[in-house]
This record gives sequence, structure tokens and C-alpha cells, in this order.
Amino acid sequence: MVGASSSWSRALVQISPYTFSAIGIAIAIGVSVLGAAWGIYITGSSLIGAAIKAPRITSKNLISVIFCEAVAIYGVIVAIILQTKLESVPASNIYAPESLRAGYAIFASGIIVGFANLVCGLCVGIIGSSCALSDAQNSSLFVKILVIEIFGSALGLFGVIVGIIMSAQATWPASTA
Repeated sequence: MVGASSSWSRALVQISPYTFSAIGIAIAIGVSVLGAAWGIYITGSSLIGAAIKAPRITSKNLISVIFCEAVAIYGVIVAIILQTKLESVPASNIYAPESLRAGYAIFASGIIVGFANLVCGLCVGIIGSSCALSDAQNSSLFVKILVIEIFGSALGLFGVIVGIIMSAQATWPASTA
């Protein structure tokens, strides 16, 4: 049905770019917090279970929980950056191609950051879980696995960097006075 009024392309053009921007900002922070919570859940449950055998691991393995919490902070930072990209546009220019591009850029940036941080939270949580379990068995493994956990947490930073680069495309049309 080419040219029908119910086509997806027509629907996407009729949605306000501010709506796309708001959804992108919400996804950036919401999915990042979900990734952090999931990682904390995975790490925390293993940490508590392994601490029964070796109580000494509790305090030093909290670094894994802190790495998971950093994922949520990445989402908050990007949401603030994306929020500052919003500008007021006259009603006559709200559906201009430049406005639509800005809305889509903020939306895409939010999706990239949110889902990169979701995967990062899971990665750090799983590695933190294995770090706690292996540290309970052999304390010499802690630093070795912690290095791997640092590399896993870099995935979230990559998502933040890509999101910031993508949000640079968000330029709204200038107001005509």
C-alpha cells in the first residue's frame, strides 16, 4: 500500500520531534537504570552467597556493585546532555526536516546509550558474580578478574561516547523573528 495514509513512514513524520526526543531521553535513563539494577542483582546475590563461606570477601567485592551503579550514572549524565539539546521551535517549523532530524538524533542517541548500558550492566554483573565466587575459593584471583570487570565496564562508556556523537546531529531550526 504505497502512499496510503496509514503507512509507517507517514506516521513517523506526523509524530512530534519533541515526542521522539522525550522517549529517547526516557530510554537513556530508564534502560540504563534497569541494566544497573540487573547487574547489582546478579552480583549481590552471588556475593551474599559466597560470603557465607568466606566473609572476608564482602567488603572488597563491593567494587563490583559500584561498577554496576556507574552504569546508571552514565544514563543520568547522557539524559542531562540530551535534555540540554532541546530547543524551542515555532509551530510553523515543528515538522520541518531539520526538526525531525533533531528529534530522531536525540531518540537514536537515547536508544544507543540505554541498550549499551543494559548490556554493560549485565556484563559487569556476571563478571562481578564470578569474581565474588572465585575470590571465595582463591583470593589471588580477585585482581585478575577485577581487570576483566574494568574492561566490561568500558562497554558502557563506549555507548555514552557514541550517544554523545549522535546527539551532535540534533540541531533545531532557528527561530524567525
